[in-house]
Amino acid sequence: MKNITLDVKGMTCGHCKGAVNGALTELEGVDNVEVSLETGKVDVSFDESKVDQAKLKEAVEEQGYDVV
Repeated sequence: MKNITLDVKGMTCGHCKGAVNGALTELEGVDNVEVSLETGKVDVSFDESKVDQAKLKEAVEEQGYDVV
């Protein structure tokens, strides 16, 4: 398992948190997601053999948020 922290811009409410969490947990290989609205940080644990960081970023951006 690999752990990374994504810096996500544009999250402002519970719906935003849920959208980002849902998009990431849907991906095969993602084990755990923790979203912090206060800091804009999203901690993700995932299996590198099933999903990569680019796919994680793409999933968040498809929800309308920017990953810095």
